[in-house]
Amino acid sequence: MKIKFLALCLVLAIFGTALASDKKTNQIAQKKAKTKVLIKTTHSWDGNPLIPYPQGQPQVTILRFSIPAGTSLPMHTHPVINAGVVISGELTVVTKTGKTLHLKAGDPIVEVVNTWHYGKNQGSEPVNIIVFYAGTKDLPITILEK
Repeated sequence: MKIKFLALCLVLAIFGTALASDKKTNQIAQKKAKTKVLIKTTHSWDGNPLIPYPQGQPQVTILRFSIPAGTSLPMHTHPVINAGVVISGELTVVTKTGKTLHLKAGDPIVEVVNTWHYGKNQGSEPVNIIVFYAGTKDLPITILEK
């Protein structure tokens, strides 16, 4: 009789642990990851349609830039589609024709393609921005103006 009682206690303990585990798993599953679309577009920030992706072996490049306060980047262009998010600071992007975009922390950007432009940090703290480039192997992602 004692063995049956002990076996029953063991089964109940295992079953109770399984139920508690399932309850905890369900509670964790109910805490869902959240998604927020920062930007979804077929155009760059200046309103021009994005170019088709280049042919060839795809190559994705992700860069993190840190631009010191009071610094301007050189005039340049990108032959590939790229997009980024400002992590901290404020950045102003200016095209050669004078179109201007001002970004602050948390702002996304779909960069201009085949358009001369530069970025400048007019703020008092560094700008940190992460940029994703969708190019092909051996194709430059940035070309500096000569």
